[in-house]
Amino acid sequence: MQPDVTMARAILDDNRYVVLGTADEHGTPWVSPVFYTLDGYGELLWVSDPQARHSRNLEVRNEVSLVVFDSRAGVGDARAVYLEGRAEELTGAAIDPAAARYNAEAVRKGGYEIGFAELHEGGAIRLYRAEISAHWVLDPGRVPNGRAPVVL
Repeated sequence: MQPDVTMARAILDDNRYVVLGTADEHGTPWVSPVFYTLDGYGELLWVSDPQARHSRNLEVRNEVSLVVFDSRAGVGDARAVYLEGRAEELTGAAIDPAAARYNAEAVRKGGYEIGFAELHEGGAIRLYRAEISAHWVLDPGRVPNGRAPVVL
């Protein structure tokens, strides 16, 4: 049975937080929940303190794993989208157009707009992007073994 693409898109569209998995230069893993926005289903954007552990990890290792799920789901009813890709801090001319996309989606999700000046050198936060190379869904009722690749 094929995974449900509509369900996967709904999970990504309707949730506010992604669990971001990073690792340091020694491979020590770290996970962090971050508020995210989407740019299609191939890119996630988030803002963060550049001194946060996950941000420092991205400076030395840009591979990431991510998962979006509804933590309120009942036991046995969990649905999730797993993602993997590469992430980076946006710099220079890439910041403002990505920040405009982030802001439009953030407000729709109940977040707030960020000031563009906050994201540039000297600002307190930075804008990060994960380019997604693979998606999987957790849908135990529809997919053998519960998890299957999906193309969004």
